[in-house]
Amino acid sequence: MTQHNVTVAVTGAGGTGVTKRLLAALQRDDRIGHIDLLVSVNGRKLVAFEFQTSEDPDAVVQALEATSPKVRLLDPADMAGPVTSGSYPNDMMIILPCAAGVLGRIAQGQAEDLIERAADVALKQRRTLVLCLRETPLNLIQLRNMVAVTEAGATVFPMIPTYYNVPETLAQLQDEFVERVMQFLNLPRTDRYQWDGSDTTAHREHAQAR
Repeated sequence: MTQHNVTVAVTGAGGTGVTKRLLAALQRDDRIGHIDLLVSVNGRKLVAFEFQTSEDPDAVVQALEATSPKVRLLDPADMAGPVTSGSYPNDMMIILPCAAGVLGRIAQGQAEDLIERAADVALKQRRTLVLCLRETPLNLIQLRNMVAVTEAGATVFPMIPTYYNVPETLAQLQDEFVERVMQFLNLPRTDRYQWDGSDTTAHREHAQAR
């Protein structure tokens, strides 16, 4: 079985609970061999706020439950980190959540930290780059930046839930979003959220539980 190397980055936008669930899915998946995790300074602030922990990197890793041997935490301030080079074996990068400012700097080819440099490398190497934007409403500058990164080869994957599954909890919304991201990465795990023309398995389960 081919195993993939993945970079996951967390930036200063809300929704790090979804990141925790994505990391759990990646750590459990036998198709994933290695995960490089980068959490920006503002990303640590959001994790600390949302999980009621400290901003210390070790506490952040524990909050995100990124404790598998597959995971290596990298310092976003270290511009000599391995993901800074195109020669480093890496198959895909996901920034979740992706702040609008981070997306804008990527769109302009700027790299102020290792997260943005890794995204720049993904683009130049024609690798999968998924930017899970957490921002609304969108101004014209942000819309133009989204077009720019899309033209450069990235995918803008906003953190927008679907509603046809009739989710009843935040956890259900988060799980469904993670499944959609995994499927987009060609790492499908379940068909319970797939629309069959009239319904989904998840919707039927929720309807029967009422």
